[in-house]
Amino acid sequence: MSQDEHLRSEHSRSGDGFTEWSWETEFASLADAPLRPPVRPIEPIAVSGRDGGVSRRAFIKSVIASAAIASSAGYVLRSQSARAATPGAAERLVTLTVNGQQRRVDVLPQETLATTLRYKLGLTGTKFGCDRAECGACTVLLDDVPHYACSTLTLMVRSRSVATVEGVANADTGELHPVQKAFIDELGPQCGFCTPGQVMAAVGLLKANPNPTVDEARLAMSGNMCRCGAYEHYLKGVMRAAKEA
Repeated sequence: MSQDEHLRSEHSRSGDGFTEWSWETEFASLADAPLRPPVRPIEPIAVSGRDGGVSRRAFIKSVIASAAIASSAGYVLRSQSARAATPGAAERLVTLTVNGQQRRVDVLPQETLATTLRYKLGLTGTKFGCDRAECGACTVLLDDVPHYACSTLTLMVRSRSVATVEGVANADTGELHPVQKAFIDELGPQCGFCTPGQVMAAVGLLKANPNPTVDEARLAMSGNMCRCGAYEHYLKGVMRAAKEA
């Protein structure tokens, strides 16, 4: 006999106070039972000005203001302690000597010279090519020595003289530099993207060695890539500038 049949077969004895069990009576008793206990209603928060209490809006504002004050105080203390613990920390506003002029500029600690020249000083002749010191399109002169501006931090050149392609020509008359003239005569520039870097590399070479051999010129210009393949034109331009300078 199953459990249901056993329960259905049981019936009470009126003298013992038992009643006959059935599924109908069981479900009826469950239906009459409350689904969940009564919920105590939430008491409303007193509104300031009515009964002297604090409004919810005022309470939230006070919590936010306290948190903001604590956070800002911690930031100020940390920044002051960091500056005190780091002697010689780099300044943001620095003075650079670019093309013979003193230029005041705000730079980041990790900012490269190419970024500063192009986007802070507006000297867009310095090009971004590979941005990893391989193509030479960003070549500038630091104290008359060619350097890749994309891999040189601006803060490292504060005490040095920076020369870009904008400062190569004669500032008073506008006459082109002998290297620029020779490159034009030898048809060096094709698309022209690498030309500023080629010019600066050649100018740096002739400052250090006014009469280079072809091999010396080729070696000095080997750090500048030309996507148009006009290497021989640029090399001839360097040798022509050396003769005419």
